[in-house]
Amino acid sequence: MARIDYNGPVAAAYESGRGAPEGGLDNWRSALAPYFPASGPLLDLGAGTGLYARAISDWFGQRVIAVEPSMSMLRQAIAHAGPDQAPISYVAGRAEEIPLADGRCAGAWLSTMIHHVTDLAGCARELRRVTHAGAPVLIRGTYPGRQSKIALYRFFPTAARIVDSFPSVEFVIEAFSRAGYSAESFSSVRQSNARDLREFYEKVRHRANTTLLKLPDDEFAAGLERLRQAAESEVVGAPVESELELLVLR
Repeated sequence: MARIDYNGPVAAAYESGRGAPEGGLDNWRSALAPYFPASGPLLDLGAGTGLYARAISDWFGQRVIAVEPSMSMLRQAIAHAGPDQAPISYVAGRAEEIPLADGRCAGAWLSTMIHHVTDLAGCARELRRVTHAGAPVLIRGTYPGRQSKIALYRFFPTAARIVDSFPSVEFVIEAFSRAGYSAESFSSVRQSNARDLREFYEKVRHRANTTLLKLPDDEFAAGLERLRQAAESEVVGAPVESELELLVLR
């Protein structure tokens, strides 16, 4: 079960609150390049509004099967799909019970969703079932103890503590090991969240983030005010950057 209700208002605000500026995800393209295009579709598990399904399709011409449990998020994904991309199929389904045939996919991509999965070992077993033998599982996320690299938490320090309740890297690796996976690599990837603090403020005010939605309203308002003041005092705009981790398992 997800930590927040993605069938609520957050679905409509997700793209505005979580998208990246032009070129902001270029480092992710470089990080994923060794794995794509692959000979078969990629599974985007917990695809949300399809932000990365579209990016991977654009970057590599890779076919993507986007699986998402929230019907509201799926509707947003379909609405944002572009006509000139490699085929993207949108499917309703859960990580613990992926509605795909055995051996269907050449790899799996899980972006900032691992903390929503109730049964990680069950998810790992399903991923092994629906992917080719030896296919990579690529997990993008933030882990306990690494929050200082996330720009958001400069203004919302209490939200950073919510990350401490997320699965640790060690916990994820151990859960996947029960399905026969081993960690191949673990690295940090820098991305741009916004072109400057003013743009960052406009994104953050949508509150399209698990940790922000978990905050009491008064704490969110206080953090948003800190960000607004910082944006107004910024004389020369500079990119707002964060680092997330990429865990690769096989």
